[in-house]
Amino acid sequence: MNVPNLLTITRILAIPVLIIVLLSQFKGNELIGAAIFLLAALTDMLDGMWARRKNQVTTVGKLLDPIADKLLVAAALICLVELGTVSSWIALILIGRGIAVTGLRAIASSQGHHIQASRLGKIKMWVEAIAISLLILGRNILGQFYVLALLGIWLAIAVSFISGAEYFLKFRFLFASKDS
Repeated sequence: MNVPNLLTITRILAIPVLIIVLLSQFKGNELIGAAIFLLAALTDMLDGMWARRKNQVTTVGKLLDPIADKLLVAAALICLVELGTVSSWIALILIGRGIAVTGLRAIASSQGHHIQASRLGKIKMWVEAIAISLLILGRNILGQFYVLALLGIWLAIAVSFISGAEYFLKFRFLFASKDS
């Protein structure tokens, strides 16, 4: 197992820990939860950089990395819905976009195409990660700066829509009928 794949697996293993911390009531759980989430999100950037620089890109990594990202974001958003911090429709939009793009990638793969993360898709991940981290910290820690968390989640929704549309427009040929 190479380092990039180990980082991806570490991100997946951090998810149950994140859930337990976020849904437990103890002093400092917001700080610990935000730290876990940010560190796990950071492994997304690190595994990709490492894999490309050290020429350690693998099929397992190509498949597992985007799934790990979606699981991390979905877990955090579902916890935030449970805690009453995020509306369920926001979580559904962000999680749904992730599932739709993953489905598009699966269709492309079945037709012999590989869809790499676009620049806008990477920006979306970081906007989402920062917004979710700020939401995890919450009003008690951020005080008047909590407005940044709210602006961040709206920005994440906007970038999610735009980047999702970008993927589907760029790869619309995958849906073209072969009979035409």
